[in-house]
Amino acid sequence: MEKDEASSDKNPYVELARKAIEAYIRHGRVLSGEHADPLLRNQRAGVFMCIKKRGSLRGCIGTIHPVRKNLAEEIIHNAISAATRDPRFPALTEDELEDLSFSVDILGEPEKVANMSQLDPRKYGVIVKSGPAVGLLLPDLEGVDTPEAQVKIALRKAGLSPSEKYELFRFQVTRHKEST
Repeated sequence: MEKDEASSDKNPYVELARKAIEAYIRHGRVLSGEHADPLLRNQRAGVFMCIKKRGSLRGCIGTIHPVRKNLAEEIIHNAISAATRDPRFPALTEDELEDLSFSVDILGEPEKVANMSQLDPRKYGVIVKSGPAVGLLLPDLEGVDTPEAQVKIALRKAGLSPSEKYELFRFQVTRHKEST
């Protein structure tokens, strides 16, 4: 990972994600990125938004490459998706909002690697790809300590068997997070 920034309410990435989720859950309103910090309006990147409730994962969804006009829009839409559309969890409710913490990972450009020896699960996230099947795992996750474990999870997420032929990519993230 490039950096791991402990954040306060002043971190514009986390602050925008929290506001987007609260506006959507409380009022059914999607924020506009027009009023976000200029830093977020002048960049484009893939973004993964992860939500934890009292330390346990409660939603995580993202984009490998940017699909919105800027980083602010990417954060807003991925935050709402993580809160309401992660198929592993029911949509968040207003009662849960006070118990949540957020991390916003800004993805660097993926680079193809020849084999697992070029991976480091603390430093790099991994993407496996075979045709339309794609699996991604973020870096520096608790309990994922080896490249083999990292790739195995990414393959499972992609619905691929380790014996199938696949391409391997790594990427770095800049992680912005808060804790409750």
